[in-house]
Amino acid sequence: MVPNVNATPAVGRRGLYWQSGACLVLLLGAGWLARRHWPAVARGAVRLAGADQGWLLVAATAAAGTWVCSALAQQGAVTPRLPGGRLVAVQFAASAAGHVLPAGLGSGAVNLRFLMRCGLPAGRGASALAVKAAVGAVVRLVLIAVLAPACPGLLRIPHVSAAALLAVAGLAAVAGVLLRVRVWPRCRGAAAAVAADIRALHARPVRAAALWGGSFAFAGLHALVLFAVTRAVELPLSPARVALLYLAASGAAALLPTPGGLGSLDAALAFALTASGTPAVAAASAVLGYRLFTVWLPLLPGLLLLGVLIRRRAL
Repeated sequence: MVPNVNATPAVGRRGLYWQSGACLVLLLGAGWLARRHWPAVARGAVRLAGADQGWLLVAATAAAGTWVCSALAQQGAVTPRLPGGRLVAVQFAASAAGHVLPAGLGSGAVNLRFLMRCGLPAGRGASALAVKAAVGAVVRLVLIAVLAPACPGLLRIPHVSAAALLAVAGLAAVAGVLLRVRVWPRCRGAAAAVAADIRALHARPVRAAALWGGSFAFAGLHALVLFAVTRAVELPLSPARVALLYLAASGAAALLPTPGGLGSLDAALAFALTASGTPAVAAASAVLGYRLFTVWLPLLPGLLLLGVLIRRRAL
């Protein structure tokens, strides 16, 4: 039996309120950090303005390719064939929506609505989004595991006291019990549906190749955007180091529910670059350039395209 998604609207509203509150706190914290380090941010913007135009063009091209890779991965997450051109357009619009609402709610809602317009039931559409997200997380872990030995010492585990470790272990145990007792019984059906979809997709090699290939290419192109920007501002970092720093920073930022990682990803990237020995001004230039091509330049066109898709009833 398909659960009624409107059965607990109050619970959904409370969850949205908590996410919005956490998002506001994180954005205020990011604003405080930007104000505190404003001289470095301002000098980084000036340095970016005089950066190498050829490398910036490479960054822009790689950023545009991420939406194609996202569309490829989304096609690989469903068995029916989706309209290709409209699928790419939806990924572009969904990325803009994801920068407006916290925790990926915007992009998830846009993609779910598109899949439903293509004939998938709401449950199957949500399962397809979960499959894509799960594969994306596995891809990032695999890339980190492959790149970490090539860059020894780049990812250092900070020193933690024994008391802190015991506190974390206690909290993890309590969280595990709560998940086991309260959350897992409700999520068991959804997890079983996702597992069944993954088995069905891997029975079709073309869909599996699209899902995994698109996910690997998506992460790789985002790392390429950051690498191209670092080269544009004359940062002597190898592609492997930049990719590993990006994957670690984006993985950490994914735990914080800000719209499109706004503030959380910026701080994580800046911290990762400076911790690896990059000067603060150069790190600010790299982060600003990365966000320019992945967020600020596509934001308005993406929102306009979203309005067009809604008006044409593609969503």
